Amino acid sequence: MSDDSGAAVPVVPTRTGPTDISDGVVRAEAKKAAVWLGMAALIVLAVFLAQPLMVIFGGVVFAAMIDGGQRLLGRVLPVPRGLRIAIVLLAGVSFAVWLFYSAGNQIAAQASELPTIVRTQAQRALDWAHSRGMLMEQADFSRVAEQVIGGVGPVTRALGGIFGGFTTAFLIAILGIYFVLEPDIYQRGFAWMLPLENRERFHGTAQKMGRSLRMLLFGRLIGMTVEGIATWIALAVYGVPMAALLGILTGLLAFLPNIGAPISGLLMVMVGFSGGTAMGVYCIVVYFVVQTVDGNVIVPMVAKRTADLAPALVLGAQLIFGVLFGILGLALADPIVAMLKIALERQAERNKEVAAADG
Repeated sequence: MSDDSGAAVPVVPTRTGPTDISDGVVRAEAKKAAVWLGMAALIVLAVFLAQPLMVIFGGVVFAAMIDGGQRLLGRVLPVPRGLRIAIVLLAGVSFAVWLFYSAGNQIAAQASELPTIVRTQAQRALDWAHSRGMLMEQADFSRVAEQVIGGVGPVTRALGGIFGGFTTAFLIAILGIYFVLEPDIYQRGFAWMLPLENRERFHGTAQKMGRSLRMLLFGRLIGMTVEGIATWIALAVYGVPMAALLGILTGLLAFLPNIGAPISGLLMVMVGFSGGTAMGVYCIVVYFVVQTVDGNVIVPMVAKRTADLAPALVLGAQLIFGVLFGILGLALADPIVAMLKIALERQAERNKEVAAADG
């Protein structure tokens, strides 16, 4: 078909196609179905991308640690924010380099000896239990270890990666640096994907989450430092072997609440009894004193200003995230639970405001 000038005129079809829905009710229901199908697809996609998402959240956590450090530094050093961030990062790298060069060889030698000591002490404990009639047959530590690993394979795989994952740690550090340098860009970008009426509340929720996360990590770092240094000094004073390694392990494992302390305590006691009964009892005393100070002084002091999380809730989340996502999920379980709690509290506040407005 053409007009008077001879130019082709597009033909507009008048018949409805398979995607045209004339009934308004059917159209509305189709939109609802599309939304639900889209949400289901996003959930499936999140399951397949769980590990990268955990790495991204790990970068957010690392960024919160750096941001908390530069905020503390800003109270005594009024310099630009970027310079404070650089000082915090430089201080962290300098500490790692100092620790490596000053005690690296000693710690590496102790780390190579630790598995032998643990294996020997565990076999002694099994032999003692057999001699007291607690075991029906002579137990072998290697066979018992295989049975334990076979029974709790996912958990042991989660705990077995504590000293691995250097590539993941590097990615988390890089992401954290990007996030902390320009946090407003990412926050505005995420808010842009939300409806206009929800953006202001999102910014308020993000600020509350950031403050809670900074305080949570600040308390965690204080606990790690106190436990690590106190354990190192107390064991070194008595002459316990591997005091430096046990102090570092205690400090690192303190990042895992509820789970890290028993693991570090068990290692400490095993190494202590390798030097005699008196040394073993001394290690038990050191463990309980350090944990008592951390649990009754540091944790309550920080908990007042952070998300109040029930210990059983945190432990359950650690077990679930540890099995699903490995060591990264185990380490990030309580920050995730804290963020979810704040999001739910903010949603409850909004629902209350809406109900009050509706009378």
